[in-house]
Amino acid sequence: MFEKSVYLKRRAELLARLKGQSGIAVFIGNVDAPAQYRDNCYKWRQNSTWLYYFGIDEPRFAATVDLESGEETIYADDFTIDDIIWMGPMPSVKSLAESVGVSHSAPYAALDQAVSEAKAKGRQIHAIPAARYYNEMKQRSLGIDQASEPLIRAIVSQRLVKDALEIAEIDKACNLGYEMHTAARNGIRVGRIEQEIVGEMEAVTLAKGWGPSFPTILTQHGEIFHCHTHECIIEPGKLMVIDAGAESNSHYASDFTRTYPTSGRYSARQRDIYQLVYDCNELAFSLTRPGITYREVHLAVAARMLEGLKALDIVRGDVDSMVADGIAGLFMPHGLGHNMGLDVHDMEDLGEDLVGYDDDQKRSTQLGLRSLRMARRLVPGNVVTDEPGIYFIPALIGQWKKEAKDGGCVNYSKLETYFDFGGIRIEDDVLVTPDGARRLGDKRLPASPDEVEEAMAA
Repeated sequence: MFEKSVYLKRRAELLARLKGQSGIAVFIGNVDAPAQYRDNCYKWRQNSTWLYYFGIDEPRFAATVDLESGEETIYADDFTIDDIIWMGPMPSVKSLAESVGVSHSAPYAALDQAVSEAKAKGRQIHAIPAARYYNEMKQRSLGIDQASEPLIRAIVSQRLVKDALEIAEIDKACNLGYEMHTAARNGIRVGRIEQEIVGEMEAVTLAKGWGPSFPTILTQHGEIFHCHTHECIIEPGKLMVIDAGAESNSHYASDFTRTYPTSGRYSARQRDIYQLVYDCNELAFSLTRPGITYREVHLAVAARMLEGLKALDIVRGDVDSMVADGIAGLFMPHGLGHNMGLDVHDMEDLGEDLVGYDDDQKRSTQLGLRSLRMARRLVPGNVVTDEPGIYFIPALIGQWKKEAKDGGCVNYSKLETYFDFGGIRIEDDVLVTPDGARRLGDKRLPASPDEVEEAMAA
């Protein structure tokens, strides 16, 4: 938790961004979620918007903010003696509220009355989309049937720009992610089971932070983007994609991806594709600066990728035309990156388009480009991922060939020799600065093919 002044300032800025709106804003924190039964719950994680404005990392808290008077109330219940027996002593709700600059508190049940009274007076109720079942049911019980776009837009515009305190916390999460990935790289040995490495790398995050920032992806089938099964034995000559992040104790995230040769050295064919992905990653970073849209960066990466694939005779034709026709989506069916902060995909619970797109932008329907989560014009303080990849997905390639989707640009006879290749992705976390960008964390994980091979040899 930050100092009281941080939360006071954040809520004051939110009110300023909502100037002209009337009514009350309702914020509902998360509650414990049972895994199998009521007393055996999933690991506790607070709602990120709640953390940003109120900071209290405890279940079953809510708040209202009067958009006209500025009056704030936190709703929660003090521990009973039964709670104390099982959980130990807990600061009072009043003291917790005061620690984040809220002078008025009330029992949790009083939230219902406060919302009911506001509605009876014809006042507007503003709330964000509910990401969890309990929060959705609670909002329904309060008669909140839809989220408030003005509130969402105000929150997004504020949280997209990270302040110095947040940047410092993300740097810490990235340093922890560096340790996590180093443990994983050091654990790659032919004959081991993938799960053993997952256990070693996640142990780092649990020993020094909250844990992984999302379910770890570690696979010798890199063509499967979200492969969370780890039962395979590490085989020689394969490529292992490790996409994993750490969440710090302050709940800020990191998200890195590296692709390693399981035998310690890339084959000639693996190195060709790896070098191309690395070049795309470097190009994206070099272009990242205030004023450019991340959509433009994505398209520049698509062009560089197709140039490299053309040199390998996998595609043929005019590169600009292939970019316009979406041919890059066959090889990179995802977007270049996403926002990152208190969530690894920051604020996407508030609406992906509202978070990732400016008002003058429209999401593409093309494969790959349509999955670009962050397309906005960049400003200092944005934190984005830079994660180009090239994948050879037999089912997708087969579909394109059958339906002639490539317009004659794809050399399928060459491409089909890559069916057993897998995929490669390289991902860094990037802060947009006033004069360009910097990679987050004190050190960058080995990224070039030579750096990776040297690190594995060591």
